[in-house]
Amino acid sequence: MRIAMIGAGYVGLVSGACLADFGHDVVCIDNDPAKIEALEAGRMPIYEPGLESLVSDNVRQGRLSFRTDLREAVSGADAVFIAVGTPSRRGDGFADLSFVHEAAREIAGALTGYTVVVTKSTVPVGTGDEVERIIRETAPQADFAVVSNPEFLREGAAIGDFKRPDRIVVGTEDPRAEAVMREVYRPLYLNASPILVTGRRTAELTKYAANAFLAVKITFINEMADLCEAVGADVQQVARGIGLDGRIGTKFLHAGPGYGGSCFPKDTLALAKTAQDHGMPLRIVETVVAVNDQRKRAMARKVIRACGGSVRGKTIALLGLTFKPDTDDMREAPSLAIAAGLQDGGAKVRAYDPEGMEQARALLPSVSFAEDAYSCAEDADAIVIVTEWNAFRALDLKRLRGVMRTPILVDLRNIYDPVTAAQHGFAYQGVGRGGGDEPAPVA
Repeated sequence: MRIAMIGAGYVGLVSGACLADFGHDVVCIDNDPAKIEALEAGRMPIYEPGLESLVSDNVRQGRLSFRTDLREAVSGADAVFIAVGTPSRRGDGFADLSFVHEAAREIAGALTGYTVVVTKSTVPVGTGDEVERIIRETAPQADFAVVSNPEFLREGAAIGDFKRPDRIVVGTEDPRAEAVMREVYRPLYLNASPILVTGRRTAELTKYAANAFLAVKITFINEMADLCEAVGADVQQVARGIGLDGRIGTKFLHAGPGYGGSCFPKDTLALAKTAQDHGMPLRIVETVVAVNDQRKRAMARKVIRACGGSVRGKTIALLGLTFKPDTDDMREAPSLAIAAGLQDGGAKVRAYDPEGMEQARALLPSVSFAEDAYSCAEDADAIVIVTEWNAFRALDLKRLRGVMRTPILVDLRNIYDPVTAAQHGFAYQGVGRGGGDEPAPVA
């Protein structure tokens, strides 16, 4: 099939490359000439494991190409995917749909023959209706259908998620559009990936509901971690104890410094705003947003307490800056609030991240950056593990202890054993691993 992908950002590029790898003829369009030039030269605008080789393989075999001219790519396409950004709007947190609407207008002027226009971007309920209205108004004679097909890609595991999805949600009531979408995803039939066909608004809401529910799980276990510290319990064992219940599951029950990234913060805000606009406030989601924002700053206070109550004049080393490993995404990363909180307390902050330092430099101009974990820790008064990169999971603790001024290890991802850390001379502080300031009450 001929597919046009509008937007060569994270979702568009990964989706386009994977669809090309299925055997489709895919053109990715972006209005940023520098990005297209870089892609044509084989340079990726984002870091995603396996993406560079996937793109180069399909470009070489003639199934994937890049351009800035939308009209030629859309004309004659069987399906046109809208995969542009929908950032949070300043002021109210609602999704900014200006890029989606602009794409719809441009698509309308290029349609020839029956075409399925697919919203891949994460958009609030009713966006598909507006996209259809814009196209219909711009091109009254066009033969098309608008479909919602939300993405469920995890940064760092996006290619696997696209090729082996838990489900594919298709929102349409047009039989012709459904047939086209089934053909688009036909290569996944061998993996028995279920296609859930719903109404368009239902599909739009499903994406937000999924992300909000995962954000709730993360925030719940983080609050349980605080309680564990207060009563002397171990949040990792609590998480295992509840996660083995099939009704709950083990995923997204890892206590840490709070969620970040391009999806959860933006989507929870947009969902809460949608609910408020319809007079049906989602109080759980609103609370999750507030608690998660407060938690990131609280992690800086946790580090300060571990350093004896003050970090003034001290050097604090941060290991990991991106919101999660295997990505260079710094959007809403906990490290931003942690670094700011430590600097407000008078600390000098030094940091290292395997992939995210280029993006971090613009966001953390007063932070110094190191070449590796050990140079980052040199003469530091404390080291803080913020992101659980694999490169940090097996550090030489003896060597690390040897280069530090003060052996304090604050492990915000619980990747080290407290006993082992203590044996190497570290004062260790994890998240939710007991040892709170107040003793547990006596029954």
